[in-house]
Amino acid sequence: MEAFRVHKGLVAPMDRENVDTDAIIPKQFLKSIKRTGFGPNLFDEWRYLDQPGQPGVPESQRKPNPDFVLNQPRYKGASILLARKNFGCGSSREHAPWAIQQYGFRALIAPSFADIFFNNCFKNGLLPIVLPEHEVAKLFDEVYAFVGYELTIDLERQVVVKPDGTELPFDVQPFRKYCLLNGLDDIGLTLRHADKIKAYEAERLASKPWLNNSIL
Repeated sequence: MEAFRVHKGLVAPMDRENVDTDAIIPKQFLKSIKRTGFGPNLFDEWRYLDQPGQPGVPESQRKPNPDFVLNQPRYKGASILLARKNFGCGSSREHAPWAIQQYGFRALIAPSFADIFFNNCFKNGLLPIVLPEHEVAKLFDEVYAFVGYELTIDLERQVVVKPDGTELPFDVQPFRKYCLLNGLDDIGLTLRHADKIKAYEAERLASKPWLNNSIL
């Protein structure tokens, strides 16, 4: 998992409340057993006019919706998604943060997130930031007013820095912060103890050698 320390990026506004995980990545794209390739289908039903979208269809063969925010040239390359309250509600599919991350986003800012989605973001290297609703509303106004609007997110200091230098503090649990700063997902956390695991396995086989026998 890629570590998150300081990130500066273009902001894209998702100006809808209660965006659910089926809107983030529709159910037909959950058939894949892989954890990759979901970025082109992020917000598929809103992003494309040819519906319903189907797995395996190249993006070059789709018909983009020119009115959808992520298809607008001014937001091309955005890596911070600004959203309204209750973002990520609905089913608990982990494919939702996969799709958001694989599209190119590193952080999300909203007044609130659905609990399971919020937890899944941290497990997949995304930083979901909760800010007061009035601050989020101001950010929406500024994003719309200024083309190329960027924010800097400093995880270590726990602040969002606006272009004028104003700092907006945010909370993050210490353990989640530690994992993001060090690029550690659940597997990475376990592998920190690889030497101890190997030593335990060696000791176990030495004391119970019959466990090393395979059954044909």
